[in-house]
Amino acid sequence: MPDVLTPAHAAAPAPGQHQRTSQFLLSGFEKAVFPRLAAALPAWVKPDHLTILGLLASTGIAVAYLLTNRSPHWLWVASALLVVQWFGDSLDGTLARVRHAERPRYGYYLDHLTDAYSTLAIGLGLGFSPYMLLSVGLAISLAYLLLSVNVYLETHVFGEFSFSYGRLGPTEVRVLLILLNTAVFFGAALPFDLLGSGATIFDVFGIAVVLAMLALLLGRATGNLRRLARLEPPRA
Repeated sequence: MPDVLTPAHAAAPAPGQHQRTSQFLLSGFEKAVFPRLAAALPAWVKPDHLTILGLLASTGIAVAYLLTNRSPHWLWVASALLVVQWFGDSLDGTLARVRHAERPRYGYYLDHLTDAYSTLAIGLGLGFSPYMLLSVGLAISLAYLLLSVNVYLETHVFGEFSFSYGRLGPTEVRVLLILLNTAVFFGAALPFDLLGSGATIFDVFGIAVVLAMLALLLGRATGNLRRLARLEPPRA
């Protein structure tokens, strides 16, 4: 992560006026495709419409996971809505930039507020499904929100926005969820006993993800504190 503050007392840019440094596995694909998708949208489609679409899709994903208690076929609905949620959540900012209609502070605030809602909604939907323990769903939501808080703090103190931890970002997580939905539908749930509770492959994946996220958060926070210590050395 390159230093953007040279003096030890340099002020960070205002919210929304930050350098994006995220490098996901699929970021190259998205950078190539998103401007074309945005340019192809009709003029009446506004960035806020895409944001609302993403919110509705997140709510639909949660409901679809909940309805898997009735039929596993709702996993296909959840997967389809993950694609819709990706479209709405990821394309709203690109559309604003393509049309030169950016509202940096408005977009920064709204984007991260909706991200928090979507994370909680999908985590709860998974937790109330027959494929994941509620405690694991809540743990994933909490760990993801902790990572998000760290990103927002980095944006404030460094003027850089990087949501990627390693090479995984929100898009990669959606792809993994779709793959898990497909595997579980075709019988890969593999239920077993975990501390007296029924668990599935979703729980194993979820616990592994939580542990990985906490480890990544610890490593990144340690690096950030070292960097800040160099920028603002202790006074004698």
